[in-house]
Amino acid sequence: MGQERSGLVAGVDVGGTFTDLLQLDQTTGAVRIAKVPSTPENQAFGVMNALTEADCELAALDLIVHGTTTTTNAVLERKLSRTGLITTQGFRDVLELGRRTRPQAYGMTGQFTPLIPRDLRLEVPERTDAAGQIVTPLDEDALRTAAQTLLDAGCEAVVVHFLHAYANPAHEQRAGAVLAEIWPNSHITLGHAILQESREFERGVTAAVNASVQPILDRYLRRLTESLAKGGYDRDVLVMNGNGGMVSSRFVAQEAAKTVMSGPASGVMAAAYTGRIAGMPDLLTYDMGGTSTDVALVRNAEPAVSNEIEIEYAMPIHVPMVDVRTVGAGGGSIARVNAAGLLEVGPQSAGADPGPICYGRGGTEPTISDANLLLGRLDPGRLAVKGGVTLQTVEEIFAERLGRPLGLTAHEAAQAVVQLANTTMAGAIRMVSLSLGADPRDFALFAFGGAGPLHAASLARELGVPRVLVPSRPGITNAIGCVVADLRHDFVQTINTPVDALADTQLADIFAAQKAEGERLIAKERVEIRGLRHLYSVDMQFVGQTHLLRVDLETPEIDNASLRELFEIAYFRRFRVELSEIRANVVNANCSVIGARVPLDLSTLIDPSGRKPTLSDAQTGTRKVRFGSDIHDTPIYWRDHLPLDVALDGPAIIQQMDTTLLIEPGDTAKGDEHGNIILHVGAPA
Repeated sequence: MGQERSGLVAGVDVGGTFTDLLQLDQTTGAVRIAKVPSTPENQAFGVMNALTEADCELAALDLIVHGTTTTTNAVLERKLSRTGLITTQGFRDVLELGRRTRPQAYGMTGQFTPLIPRDLRLEVPERTDAAGQIVTPLDEDALRTAAQTLLDAGCEAVVVHFLHAYANPAHEQRAGAVLAEIWPNSHITLGHAILQESREFERGVTAAVNASVQPILDRYLRRLTESLAKGGYDRDVLVMNGNGGMVSSRFVAQEAAKTVMSGPASGVMAAAYTGRIAGMPDLLTYDMGGTSTDVALVRNAEPAVSNEIEIEYAMPIHVPMVDVRTVGAGGGSIARVNAAGLLEVGPQSAGADPGPICYGRGGTEPTISDANLLLGRLDPGRLAVKGGVTLQTVEEIFAERLGRPLGLTAHEAAQAVVQLANTTMAGAIRMVSLSLGADPRDFALFAFGGAGPLHAASLARELGVPRVLVPSRPGITNAIGCVVADLRHDFVQTINTPVDALADTQLADIFAAQKAEGERLIAKERVEIRGLRHLYSVDMQFVGQTHLLRVDLETPEIDNASLRELFEIAYFRRFRVELSEIRANVVNANCSVIGARVPLDLSTLIDPSGRKPTLSDAQTGTRKVRFGSDIHDTPIYWRDHLPLDVALDGPAIIQQMDTTLLIEPGDTAKGDEHGNIILHVGAPA
């Protein structure tokens, strides 16, 4: 610690469509930003392009923090390393047995393909019981034979997943030592080291995810760090984890599964940071990018973190991650009329290449961005200027592809596309609020992403959210999250013991060990921190139930009676049911160790010297904009020129380099001292 020179810090986030960069000089407050197309074939190209676009001098940078979708995309697209599994005799099918669930609420069938095929899942004699007692010793000769079989089959990574290793990891640890003598690389995943949880299916899938993406992440980071080194960068690269913390690129591949949802997590961290400074600690975060929309819940400036995330059907990744829900609605989401004659929007996306029609890169499918262009919400002069694309081109495509089969005009079809997209995104926000017992009216909507501020007012009105917080740079908020995020390590240990059977210091002893390990890991990082925070919680259930409820603890030392009382209060708040006659059970003990980094001043994200003294000085013109069936002559403003304490009434449009903010009729907007704009949503028309 203490090796960070507190000068130039760069945050880079790779999204499905764009790669965003923010360079911040912590001494002068000077900012450089860039937004370039992502390069899916090798994300490192997009990162380097962003650094070049922002004219960053690599040798002068003190720190680079990177949010990546490398592992997320690999899992979702099933572009994984060939991986083998070595497990307890009789349990090779644990990855396929799964849970009694189905992918659709109304349907009894569903297709699930495990990450590791059956011919690469091998068994060896060994057995430990649920109490951690060894029943059958590990057959090391069989282990060596299995490892060689997997190597001969072309496996690049291997998982060791033994029954009840959470209770006693001795056999997995010994297997790891034996494999280290045989396996030609370090891509060896021990299930208990990734997740100390009793559920064999979830622990096995999480370990399988880790192993199958580990070589991919390792290769990517090697390419990136080598490219940075050639450019003169001689410092460490920190990688965002899905829990909203950061880990050195030197260590992150060891627990590669924790980087799943890295990109979305960075945006939520920026939202929590900005909301705390702006005096709005309770937020519903809404990140609409080019490919998808991510939403999350923030209470008291702390994002909701869950270790129950299922990235897709039958794909649980049970490591702590920011609880982000994703829907396939982004600026590039394609609109179509299906075989039933109904309008659909997404989840297919035009992506970065060719992108929406209005990007002028060869796109021919109508998208949400094209709909906003037709409605006057986006500036035709800034978009439809390449490749011979004109506003008339977009209108003709909407009329032919959507309007004619729906019996609508091109503009009516565009309005329908936006309304359907808003309905989809509002449903996602309900998933992280109402479904968890939270009332959206008690929160502010934090709108970011390249397209988020365009739709935020409509969503807030539909959900009853009274205020929308729009940060200074919505389009690069994920990159900002990389800059402001703290170091963080999360630990989960299964106890699975009724509350009244817990030993007096059992919980406190577990928390103490987790705290010590977290502080040891943070001490390894080459980053200056200003202090440590510790968060404690337990996952609980009533005996006989399967679902878990997380209970936050103010102190690691708590007596059994108080623990049960806290759980019963939390259970009642969530389900409005009292079950006082049933025993409460503690399933997991959780501890988060957070190394708080030096705070950064984000008020300079918009250059203060560029602001004009009056609102009229910031106006660049007017444009006809459609709101429902009405068309308004709407003033257009350039955000970099707005007074810091701006106040204006809708309708209005505020444009900036990275996004466009739409203020609807009946809404008002005010600026605050930190450069944010707070939108006050009026009543529905």
